[in-house]
Amino acid sequence: AITSAHNLLSAMIDNHIFHGNELGIDPDHIHFKRVMDMNDRALRSITVGDVGLSKSIPHESGFDITVASEIMAILCLAEDLDDLKERLGNILVAYTFDEKPVFAKDLKAVGAMALLLKDAIKPNLVQTLENTPAIIHGGPFANIAHGCNSLIATKTSMALCDYTITEAGFGADLGAEKFLNIKCRKGNIEPDAIVLVATIRALKYNGGQKLLDLNEESLETLEKGLPNLERHFENLKQVYGVPVVITINAFPSDTENEFNFLKAWGEERGVEVVRSDVFSHGSTGGIKLAEAVIEACSK
Repeated sequence: AITSAHNLLSAMIDNHIFHGNELGIDPDHIHFKRVMDMNDRALRSITVGDVGLSKSIPHESGFDITVASEIMAILCLAEDLDDLKERLGNILVAYTFDEKPVFAKDLKAVGAMALLLKDAIKPNLVQTLENTPAIIHGGPFANIAHGCNSLIATKTSMALCDYTITEAGFGADLGAEKFLNIKCRKGNIEPDAIVLVATIRALKYNGGQKLLDLNEESLETLEKGLPNLERHFENLKQVYGVPVVITINAFPSDTENEFNFLKAWGEERGVEVVRSDVFSHGSTGGIKLAEAVIEACSK
């Protein structure tokens, strides 16, 4: 639906130019490309328009991946259908020959786009392998957008249960900060606790251990890699003032010595470091983490 709504707007821009260009859109200053649900590098920069048609003006365009669409980000920040329409209308698509901005609402594209998105705005209720309900809805790229699921999904979950867990994409210095700075502000919500996820393998790799040697125990490289984790923790704790729980997503190659080293490191800094074995043991492997999160939420 997002791909269709996005490409509809792209088509309406070209169609407007073809049928007389009443708004005076400058084909060299169209800033709204097309999207497809595949990363095809060869289509990132293309030329559209048929030189054989007198009214069709060739101009540069291209295809981005659908999750990079501005409409994906808009869908995930919209509070309801009316809010969605307003945000769609404010999409900047081009400039005129007089360098004036042209928005989607100027092309009268909002109604048709909203119609394509009327079902997509509704969250998807699914279940895990252990029959636990989960809501999956939206996925804007964190490197160019805010990297979080929809506000509607989060608020729906908050209304249905005692604890809502939501993921912010990429690292804490990207996804978490955008979650706190953008999604929480737009939605007027505030987290009670943050779970900062790390792996012993990644920490050792950051500390200089070779990729092929990550299965080997090394407290030395583990310690060298900790400044990365510490910076993430300090940002969340000191800048945002939210209680933090650090969880280690366990791999079979992790050793007790390595985990105990991290636990002691956390105690020195006043943060609990909890092992998570959900990958190996399912929900039972996450009970200790859940208990730590509940305790953090009560602070």
